[in-house]
Amino acid sequence: MSQGMSEDGIFAVLELLAAGAPAQEYEALIERIRASGASAAVLARLDRAVHLGLTIRTWTERQQQREAGLSALVDTARDLATPHDLDTLLKVILRRARLLLAVDMSYIGMYDEGERYVTIRASDGHTTAFNVGLRLPGGSGLGSAVMSNPSPFWTPDYLADERIQHSGDIDYVVKAEGLQAVLAVPLNRGARPFGTLYVAERKVRHFTTDEIALLSSLGDLAGVAIEKAELLDRTTALVAELEQHSTRVEAGLRSAQELSDAQHRLIQLVLGDCDLDALARASATELGAAAVQVCAANGTILCAAGDVRDEGADPESLLVPAAMDAHAAREPVALDDGLWAVPISAGTGSNLGTLLLRPDRPGAVQDERLLRLVAQVMAVQLLVESSRTAIAEGQVRDDFLADLLASPQRPPHQLEAHARRLGIDLSKPHVVVVARPEGDARGKTAIWASSYAHRLSGLKSMHNGCAVLLLPGSDAGGAGRAVSAELSPLLGHPVTVSSAGPVAGPASVHHAFQEALRCLDAMTSLGVIGRSASVRELGFLGVLLSDNHDVEGFVDSAIGPVIDYDQQRFTDLTRTLETYFEAGGSPTNAAKKLHVHPNTVARRLERISELLGPQWQQPERALEVQLALRVFRVRHSLRLGERAAPAEGGGPPEGQET
Repeated sequence: MSQGMSEDGIFAVLELLAAGAPAQEYEALIERIRASGASAAVLARLDRAVHLGLTIRTWTERQQQREAGLSALVDTARDLATPHDLDTLLKVILRRARLLLAVDMSYIGMYDEGERYVTIRASDGHTTAFNVGLRLPGGSGLGSAVMSNPSPFWTPDYLADERIQHSGDIDYVVKAEGLQAVLAVPLNRGARPFGTLYVAERKVRHFTTDEIALLSSLGDLAGVAIEKAELLDRTTALVAELEQHSTRVEAGLRSAQELSDAQHRLIQLVLGDCDLDALARASATELGAAAVQVCAANGTILCAAGDVRDEGADPESLLVPAAMDAHAAREPVALDDGLWAVPISAGTGSNLGTLLLRPDRPGAVQDERLLRLVAQVMAVQLLVESSRTAIAEGQVRDDFLADLLASPQRPPHQLEAHARRLGIDLSKPHVVVVARPEGDARGKTAIWASSYAHRLSGLKSMHNGCAVLLLPGSDAGGAGRAVSAELSPLLGHPVTVSSAGPVAGPASVHHAFQEALRCLDAMTSLGVIGRSASVRELGFLGVLLSDNHDVEGFVDSAIGPVIDYDQQRFTDLTRTLETYFEAGGSPTNAAKKLHVHPNTVARRLERISELLGPQWQQPERALEVQLALRVFRVRHSLRLGERAAPAEGGGPPEGQET
């Protein structure tokens, strides 16, 4: 082969190498040159040319790959610069990572400092649902290595790499996805990593330095983009919150303006000298209510626009609990039957009444601010009309009873005249009842007491949290039990009730009140809480508690039927009863002392049981019977002594016992 032909062949090989021809083309040409019998010098030159050509070709290909990577990175930067929400941005980053390195899968983990784990936030190219949301424990996997030393970390075969601290959860997902080669780079926020960008291949692969550098650059861009996206998300959320706040403020201003307009219209009615009925109708219109009713503190219906009651409902059972709940809460209260009850008051302690409202449709929600406003206007109107309404009368009646309870200083005839003006005849029997709630009543007792006194044509006052009632009647015990039976269920806890009387005349009311207070203290000392008792019902203890020490009343209540029986039939049951107790409750021993047959004593005791009731031998009742017998015998002896005494001094006749 000539020299020229050899050089032409070498140049042809170089041209093929430079053109990037397939290896089989330039390798076939080299074989023809070798087979042509070229000299050793030509073959040496050929080898040097091929080596140089391959080097140039490799360098060119690397340059082309680098330029392609840089171009793709620029496109990626341009893509990441477009505003995205965080979830969309993560998908863009992962898709670009797969394209840049031509890998099977990419995913991103976010680091949580407080919980000390990495959570896989997003993935691309995955074939299972195991990885997204997976929590990678701290100290294991490639992520922990990247986070502890913020720099790229890669492995050609993850499961076989002993440099990695493996975790069962991570290895399980790697096996499920069929991954082998994994490259991880940090996502930085300033100088601190906050996450990791991973790319993975489902075969063994050795990542080049250019590939690692390219993914690191993408990680830097992604870190900045994620930070901006998070800022954008926070800004968007803040803007939305500000918009909602602005909407609420605007709605609040409109509502405040509407309240102001409603108040202006209602106040103009009050200033225009309207009556309570007109104000109730206007209030119903402002509230959009089907019915509005205004009640005084004692339960009197002052005015109504419509009927707030359900058909067939008892008005008393409706008004009293509603008023008690509203004034106890000191704010509008929604009741179980769809009604609203609103307290009408002047100041913190002045109860003027209650506003009842029924919405125009069941379940309608009322504006509590408007309810309070209407109640305030109603309070103004009631105060304006106080001289001619039940509001003033109720306060006057309360003040009058307070005067009677506090040992009144005015002459009795003035008090009686005042009572008659209030429709009360103090010359007739009245009883005093004191009710003490044994729990948190929060003003409910006063509301109930006003209504109860009004219904029974009596008077009410409050004393140290207790309701004090002056009620017409002569049965103090029965009045106390009636109060307890009604008030306890309404309050939902026990009420201790004491009563005294009957009394007649204004001066005796104070004494009956003091007796009822002493009775209440005695019940407390005896541990009788949540019950009802009168001074008379306490037996001999009642005698000690009463101001007049009604001994005869005590004797009459204990053994009166036996004494009356003896006087009417000339029998000796009283003496038999005394002897029976003296004999220690033994009929036989009593018969010996009375010099009669035991059967006679037995028949007399049966008669006594018929007169006093079968419980007269119970310990407490027996004690009262014995005390009454002793008092009766002493008083009887003293009266006999008075009749037999000489005109001037001296003792009793000889042989007369005293």
